[in-house]
Amino acid sequence: MAGSTSGGLVRGLYDYHWWANHRLFDVASALGEETARRDVGKQFSFPTLKGMFAHIYAADSIWLLRWKSVPTSRLMGDADFGTMAELRSRWDRLEGEQKTFVDALTSADLDRVVDYRNTEGKALGAPLWRLLQHVPNHATHHRSEIATMLTMMSGSPPDGGLATYVNETAPGR
Repeated sequence: MAGSTSGGLVRGLYDYHWWANHRLFDVASALGEETARRDVGKQFSFPTLKGMFAHIYAADSIWLLRWKSVPTSRLMGDADFGTMAELRSRWDRLEGEQKTFVDALTSADLDRVVDYRNTEGKALGAPLWRLLQHVPNHATHHRSEIATMLTMMSGSPPDGGLATYVNETAPGR
């Protein structure tokens, strides 16, 4: 995990975010395309594993565009990805772009106010550091839903908690 400077904390948060996403994505992909498309119920934010992963990807993507002051339109969804493999390929590219963005941040960048329009067109704004925190936090909610879906389908997935991440990725392990 990165150092304790503001930029280091953001980089560490994103390293964890990417690790946790991959951990569950790999489990879901191993179950096959049919299982990833199975409707698990309307009690979830999105009723399929693929739909849930597509939403996390889409949210990550739209926030990166907002941070770069690129106008955004609609939030992508499940139908924008033919397969889990296609989603993973696009997600890998997005993570590369996120990493480039996060690695280049300075302390001054973190305090910059990002003005954007939400998906309903309402004008909003917040300091970049708050929005950077939002993305992994948002994904944590949906990863918990994914973990529940996976438990219902095939058994409890591996732990995706921050302590597990730190223990598994600490230097010398």
